[in-house]
Amino acid sequence: MDNASAITVFTLSGLNGTEKYRIPLFVVTFLCYSLIWVANVTIIVTIIMDKNLHEPMYILLCNLCINGLFGTAGFYPKFLSDLLSSTHVISFSGCLLQGFVVHAYIGADLSILLVMSLDRYVSICRPLVYHSVMTRQRVGLLVLFAWLLPATLVMVSSITTFILKLCDSHIPRLYCINFFVNKLACTASAASFIIPACTYTIYVCHFGFICLSYFYLIRTCRQSKNNMSKFMQTCLPHVICLIIVGIGFLFDLMYIRFGSVDLPQGLQNFMAIEFLVVPPILNPVIYGMKLTQVRNRIAQLFGVKQNKGSHKFVKKKKKTEQTPSRVPATAPAAELRFNLSPPSILSEPPNTPPRTAPSAAPPAINRTGEEITK
Repeated sequence: MDNASAITVFTLSGLNGTEKYRIPLFVVTFLCYSLIWVANVTIIVTIIMDKNLHEPMYILLCNLCINGLFGTAGFYPKFLSDLLSSTHVISFSGCLLQGFVVHAYIGADLSILLVMSLDRYVSICRPLVYHSVMTRQRVGLLVLFAWLLPATLVMVSSITTFILKLCDSHIPRLYCINFFVNKLACTASAASFIIPACTYTIYVCHFGFICLSYFYLIRTCRQSKNNMSKFMQTCLPHVICLIIVGIGFLFDLMYIRFGSVDLPQGLQNFMAIEFLVVPPILNPVIYGMKLTQVRNRIAQLFGVKQNKGSHKFVKKKKKTEQTPSRVPATAPAAELRFNLSPPSILSEPPNTPPRTAPSAAPPAINRTGEEITK
């Protein structure tokens, strides 16, 4: 118990054996973090500045990008400082804060994707009641739910971790999470099993509801080409992002629960940070490239001209310049009407017999049969 009260600093061992590659790793990590900020801030600023994008789908996309910045802020600054340092330690309070940010980022990502799937379901499967269901007040409550639910769950988990009595200070990872801190406890507590089980159950239900909503979406869109095109434009980025996030979380969860120390350290680190690297970069890129209104607005924001539109304008201008040259400008009105009339109306039909002069009328005859002469 005396050792437990003296533990105030944790040692991170994820960077052991990387002394020769720390400068290249620092450069790559810094560029990756800069790209995350540029991509996400571009989407956020574009949606905020354009009032036409103040719709539920784009508001949720904006929150998804904000959550990406929030989650990466809990990992990249500390990781960059560790790459330039010879000792990799973190305080007890810093460890709890980092674990809170990473866990809340994961939960908020799934909650926002859940609300986005609900929005797409109502928009495509119930279009007549969309504006009455997805009002501004209701969207605000759903966004508040997406942020408060994971924050509350992680707060409860962090409190149970805080009151534990620890007997070790070694964390075999690049960053802190509550699972590894709980493993350092002198005695296992029931709360360290019950609270994670409840959290996993809630987010498994999230994932199940998302899959169910997309099942109904695909079944509805198959009946109409218009709905299918709408699905491919607005829902396909959501599906891609959901697959990326799901695979990243699944890898990390499987490694935490069933991982082996025999795996190479580089592979272990990649599996640990995959969901902190890939989704924050790909989410804004996929949505920015696929959603037409966002893409056009970003092009206008950076002053990029639309080549497709200018090509259409040039073609239309050439057509209007060549049209008057088909008919001489000096042609009289009557001749102009004659030349423009269909030939089948004014010309004589084919195979008509030639016209002959009318024959003389027969002479008049009286009752006796004699001709009457004038």
